[in-house]
Amino acid sequence: MPRSKRARVVHETKTAKKSHKEQTRRLYANIRECVEKYDHLFVFGVDNMRNTYLKDVRAEFADSRLFFGKTKVMAVALGQNPESEAATNLHKLSPCLTGAVGLLFTSRDPESVTSYFDSFRPLDFARAGTVSTRSFSIPNGLVYSRAGEIPASEDEPVSHTIEPELRKLGIPTRLVKGKVMLELTDGQEGFPVCREGEVLDSRQTTLLKMFGIAIAEFHVALKAHWTQSTGEVKILEKQQGGMEVDEN
Repeated sequence: MPRSKRARVVHETKTAKKSHKEQTRRLYANIRECVEKYDHLFVFGVDNMRNTYLKDVRAEFADSRLFFGKTKVMAVALGQNPESEAATNLHKLSPCLTGAVGLLFTSRDPESVTSYFDSFRPLDFARAGTVSTRSFSIPNGLVYSRAGEIPASEDEPVSHTIEPELRKLGIPTRLVKGKVMLELTDGQEGFPVCREGEVLDSRQTTLLKMFGIAIAEFHVALKAHWTQSTGEVKILEKQQGGMEVDEN
């Protein structure tokens, strides 16, 4: 039976998808506008990117403007040489615009900005591919929820329901009278989950999360600072690392 025309859903409004060219134009125009509006510009990178903590940064700098965009577009917007730069000496920031970087325009005192980012280093659970900053092992015997990270008197044994998952992740546990036990016979005091300096895989990060071990530090690393009134550019201490971030 033919479908009735009366049953059709007619959308009265449509949202046009922004083209790549339009996004590039807007990013360029917004950066040029901010050069004139704000007193300072910082170039920065982000270690262990987390949207939750980035929202905290955005909330803290609600009176400022943050950009995460393609480096080529940001470089062109600021200017890659004295002839094309948006303001005095902005072309000197070009060498810093490589990799995953962003721009922070603000009129706050520079010392307050650097102080905030130096102290804002929340920890989160590591993702696969992260380099471990510490070693972690699960001690022999009764397996506790924090695996020896806190005194046993303040901890509690893991539930017997997760024992199959632990074995699935390669931990040689077994149930003894309803309790999860780790009993190694090779003389080891515990089962090593990860070692400092090694690149973590998904199995290791899952185990670290199960035992509440947060080793990934979210950190905004300031790379350079430009002052509008004087045109002075300061190249700040470079930080290693950084993760890909979404274009704004």
